[in-house]
Amino acid sequence: MSFTKYPFMGWYPRPPDQRELSVRMPEFMTRPELRGSFGMVSSTHWLASGVGMSILERGGNAFDAAAATGFTLQVVEPHLNGPGGEVPIIFQAAGGAPTVLCGQGTMPAAATAGAFAGMDRIPGSGVLPACVPGAFDAWLLLARDHGTMPLRDLLSPAIGYARRGYPLMPQVVDKITQVRRVFETLWPTSAALWLSGRSVPDADSFHRNPALASTFQRLVEDAERSSGTRENQIDEARRIWREGFVAEAILGFVSDPIPDGSGEYHRALLDGDDLADWRASYEDPVSLDYAGRTVHKTGPWGQGPVFLQQLRLADALGTGEADVLSADFIHLVTEAAKLSFADREAFYADPGFVDVPLPTLLSRDYAKERAPLVGADASLELRPGSPDDHTPFLPELRPTGTTEAADLAGGEPTVNRAGEQRGDTCHLDVVDADGNTVSATPSGGWLASSPVIPELGFPLGTRGQMFWLDPRSASAVGPGRRPRTTLTPTLVTRDSEPVAALGTPGGDQQDQWSLTYFLRLVHGGMNLQEAIDAPMFHSNAVPSSFYPREMSPGELTVESRVGEDVRTELRRRGHRVVVSEPWSLGRLSAVSRDPETGVLRAAANPRGAQGYAAGR
Repeated sequence: MSFTKYPFMGWYPRPPDQRELSVRMPEFMTRPELRGSFGMVSSTHWLASGVGMSILERGGNAFDAAAATGFTLQVVEPHLNGPGGEVPIIFQAAGGAPTVLCGQGTMPAAATAGAFAGMDRIPGSGVLPACVPGAFDAWLLLARDHGTMPLRDLLSPAIGYARRGYPLMPQVVDKITQVRRVFETLWPTSAALWLSGRSVPDADSFHRNPALASTFQRLVEDAERSSGTRENQIDEARRIWREGFVAEAILGFVSDPIPDGSGEYHRALLDGDDLADWRASYEDPVSLDYAGRTVHKTGPWGQGPVFLQQLRLADALGTGEADVLSADFIHLVTEAAKLSFADREAFYADPGFVDVPLPTLLSRDYAKERAPLVGADASLELRPGSPDDHTPFLPELRPTGTTEAADLAGGEPTVNRAGEQRGDTCHLDVVDADGNTVSATPSGGWLASSPVIPELGFPLGTRGQMFWLDPRSASAVGPGRRPRTTLTPTLVTRDSEPVAALGTPGGDQQDQWSLTYFLRLVHGGMNLQEAIDAPMFHSNAVPSSFYPREMSPGELTVESRVGEDVRTELRRRGHRVVVSEPWSLGRLSAVSRDPETGVLRAAANPRGAQGYAAGR
């Protein structure tokens, strides 16, 4: 048996049927794992990864590269994120500590339960579910405090693609096609941007967004006139965003009722004080030790801790001893996910407003208490626990089955529960030669979420749909609260040094796919690319976070590349197996660094022919 050293895992034996890469590629690899010592960028779009790498080549650090990559994603993946959306960021500066930067805007001050009278759920589209846009401020705060490059350099690539055009991926065209009727009948400003001559653009045609280019360009020029220092210019751009012409355009556009995707008219709750008062902010991550590493996630205003709960259960269940491609592994991971996500739905919320029993949820004792619930057969129930004697409450979920009407009315444009691609969120990871490391999952402000604000070239987000209207729910809607999002980047350290950053789009699947990926790295002897390319799976027996809030008891979606013998065994154990296309689940990205040698690595998802890593 041979041994291979990976910086993320240390020395691990490789299975005897796999030889060294110099002889042949491992079974699951579509492309090489990148290796180098200068810098690595991995994201869900090759243009964004190229921009991030160009920033590193010009002398910027990982924080500069991440910000420029993030702004570029807002342009080239408009069906997945936009300037009106949000972003959680986890990072670690060389010599510093892991830190979360919260770019999740809050619900407006007017978002009381009475504002949604007569509704049983907050709609998934239109302007009513809009939170304060958070991504722009978050990227600039990261760049101001930790980057080195001026504002113009960070926004110029995005401006260039918006002004000169970028190639539309088929996924963008598919999303425009799905919502064409909404654009034509309800959202004329979106039709003007996305339906040239009332026609859906051709796949691989180039698309321009002059209004967005002008918005970013004016922000740069107005900020540069205000002050000579880099930091002051960035702060001025942030001020203009929340108080200047951007805020004025947003408020002017939403001053009258606007239809959502179902045709219902609503008035936005956002006002000038909401926009002016909000700032992105730093906070400590929630962290957990596992197999000699420490995994860092956002707090329970995101779903990040559910990754950590699953790790505790994996330890208690001995999941690491199972073959990472086996039915036993899939069963254990899936059943642990059901228990953890039940707790997520019952207890997670903005901890500034709700007492979330997180220390107990992440404790070894709680995992040992819950582990015996995982039996030999698949569970068909949603079973939250009672940490610290908290009484769990689960709002009513709809039967499974996403309809066209529900799509048009607006849930997240993500991979659907059977694995069919309908769009998604974005993700990026960056590491530089000094060890500065960033992981971020931008989302919201999708082209199908809300009508385009014509002066600005982008729509508002709809993240407020993730709140419940039942006041008994931990994540009940309320003024100033952060929605409990699904956005969940991951940072991994070893001996206080960052060794990996990873993540994926995918809504409720994010902390399932990322968890499986992490376990395959730690226990499966796979490198970064091989673990991405390996056949993926996820459970649909977890509550959907998006309108119309569904759940499918016992349903397990697997890529067809999961062998027939594995699928047969899973069915024997009671899982309701849905077979998806062979390359349809997960859009993972990852970078890593070996603190001992300085060797950097990166990998990206081949699914959808869009994600790429760049580095040297």
